[in-house]
Amino acid sequence: MNVDRREQAYPTLGEVQMRRLRARGHERDVRAGELLFKQGDANVPTWIVLEGTVEIINTSFLQPEHVLVEHGPGSFTGELATISGASALVSARMKTDGKLLEISRQDIVRVIQDDAELSELFMRAFILRRTALIQTQEGDAILLGSRHCRITLRIQEFLGRNGHPFTYVDVDEDPDVQKMLDCFHVGIEDVPVVICRGEHVLRRPTDAELAECLGLHPGGIDPERVRDVVVVGAGPSGLAAAVYAASEGLDVLVLEGHAPGGQAGSSSKIENYLGFPTGISGQALAARALTQAEKFGADVMVGRTAKTLECDQRPFRVTLSSGERIAARTIVLACGVRYHKPELPELARFEGLGVYYGATAIEAQICGAEEIVIVGGGNSAGQAAVYLARASKHVHVLVRGEGLAASMSRYLVRRIEETPNITLHARTQVTKLEGDDHLEHITWQTTGKGPERMPIRHLFLMTGASPNTEWLDRCVARDERGFVKTGSELDPACLRDWTKARAPLLFETSRTGVFAVGDVRAASTKRVASAVGEGSVCISLVHQLLAEQ
Repeated sequence: MNVDRREQAYPTLGEVQMRRLRARGHERDVRAGELLFKQGDANVPTWIVLEGTVEIINTSFLQPEHVLVEHGPGSFTGELATISGASALVSARMKTDGKLLEISRQDIVRVIQDDAELSELFMRAFILRRTALIQTQEGDAILLGSRHCRITLRIQEFLGRNGHPFTYVDVDEDPDVQKMLDCFHVGIEDVPVVICRGEHVLRRPTDAELAECLGLHPGGIDPERVRDVVVVGAGPSGLAAAVYAASEGLDVLVLEGHAPGGQAGSSSKIENYLGFPTGISGQALAARALTQAEKFGADVMVGRTAKTLECDQRPFRVTLSSGERIAARTIVLACGVRYHKPELPELARFEGLGVYYGATAIEAQICGAEEIVIVGGGNSAGQAAVYLARASKHVHVLVRGEGLAASMSRYLVRRIEETPNITLHARTQVTKLEGDDHLEHITWQTTGKGPERMPIRHLFLMTGASPNTEWLDRCVARDERGFVKTGSELDPACLRDWTKARAPLLFETSRTGVFAVGDVRAASTKRVASAVGEGSVCISLVHQLLAEQ
């Protein structure tokens, strides 16, 4: 961390700032050796040092207890988990006798919401501290995995896209891995294994099990609490809805099955998003939006998937895959889409073992300098091609149409044309996948030519989109492809159960009080910026509907 960044990550509060903070907390005399909070604690307070020294420490199976940083007078503890209330990634202990100002999580969040100067200071520090933990792999999780395992890739993606620092140990390369396996009483057949805080051992865990162990949603679910808004999905539209709803005082809960960002979260670099002239990765954009939503008080639960929506009663009830139920006055469907899967006999066998649906740093590292194939003609495929071409030997882009002009932004088309190790194959489809434990050969065929069998081990599929709406059953009207109809798209046949004297609002579905935004909406423009716009505008309509109730 350079000098400027370190000063921003560990600023010293001035006397005027300290005076404002004293009104929010209470002073405590502390003794050397006293533990202020330990790794795994939820809803930890922020400690501001008045006298003495606080040391931030970490302990893991891989290394003994060590000091990450020391806080002297005018400094404060905390990072992004402070805002969300998630489990602490590290511990804090008094190095010397001293005096501290203790501010509860709820009160520090109010400070961040109400005091513009302190908000900028604390938020910048918290974000930079989390970034440093990720870069140095300091935290509460160890992943024992194999690059030849699809579940390992899923867990790496889950941890990475959720901004959770972890240490990765490759069982195929680490000479001491057997000692670790023996220590935790697991075998090679249990890999991948995640060790939480050195004590909880998860064998081949699901996203929900990971989220629970790592404390990503510490508040739990109160079945008696009726939320103003439940947002299903934390893609760009869902996060925008959460930010605007929470900032305007609504009680908001966001449900996300895997990781914030949706499909956009797997984009290596978005260069046509307003306000970022040098571009921004989908993961970075999602992380900022998530932090912004939590700053304003939105609750976000990761690893929680909506299973059913009970829309015939008020309040609405969302049942999760865990069996838990959530009550809400309004629902915002931002559940997004997933890429189409071509009908290839061996596709499922190679998913995560040579077949991928996103091009992040994790996939780029797996591919290394090898040759790759990308199937798709949209912006995500173009961004992936340009990104992966930096390190790959050669990138083949396959499209069924005549070219890219009709489906891809012009700047990306030009990039592809000007990159010497990218080749566009028009009117071409993948017809066969081959390999043993990993994809080894891809066969494609171009119209008017014979099949070509290539020794390529990495295939990225970014074709078309299917909406994640199966769980909605007959609750809202959908088009023939499953996308949700809203507003003026709803014809009389769709409104048989409509009870209001007015017509459906702009993003309102055939069920009053249920809205749809972003890619899942039938008439939406499938772009990040438009998704953000829909999510924000939708909240004004939510206010209108809540006023009617």
